[in-house]
Amino acid sequence: MADSGQEIEAKFYVRDLERIQTILQDADARLIQERVLETNIRFDRPDLSLRVEKRVLRLRRDTDARLTYKGPSKNDQGILSRKEIEFVVGDFEKAKQFLEALGYQKLVYYEKYRTTYEWQETFIMLDELPYGRFVEIEGQNLESIRLVANQLHLNWDTTIATGYHALFERAHNALDFSFQDISFANFAGITVDAADLEVEAADE
Repeated sequence: MADSGQEIEAKFYVRDLERIQTILQDADARLIQERVLETNIRFDRPDLSLRVEKRVLRLRRDTDARLTYKGPSKNDQGILSRKEIEFVVGDFEKAKQFLEALGYQKLVYYEKYRTTYEWQETFIMLDELPYGRFVEIEGQNLESIRLVANQLHLNWDTTIATGYHALFERAHNALDFSFQDISFANFAGITVDAADLEVEAADE
């Protein structure tokens, strides 16, 4: 989301996403994007070299279709920073076919609901995934992100220094899922807790 070409963010697992949203609404945070379903496909080469190099190539569809590249991330006091290039594409399916024609293959498919606010010079994303609820805070520097996390009463020591796919793999190892796609339909009737994800709730 950052226009600077550098993504700087902190991620938290939470029990009560509605409480976070209430704090933002009471503080008159600006609603950037109402709750919307995102579908994401992460691509890789057949040899999985992008994953080995900790780089991400993603095609996303929400209100638009976007193609995103992310470089390897650096972890500084719970803040993840990485190079990001993202732009809108006119046709999701054509973009998918384009990547496949170049030899890229689907690494993982995942869904999430996202609500986005702007507040205190940061963007706050309220994410609902099939296996849990999360808050991402994106800003220009550590200080602004940490300040907002504190105002949202999120425990900084619980920041998550990994992506949603890696969290799914932790749950997969713990619960031995029979599927690979991270969809709400696949998780129907399945309960995933913080221990399965190897995280701690930031709002406890």
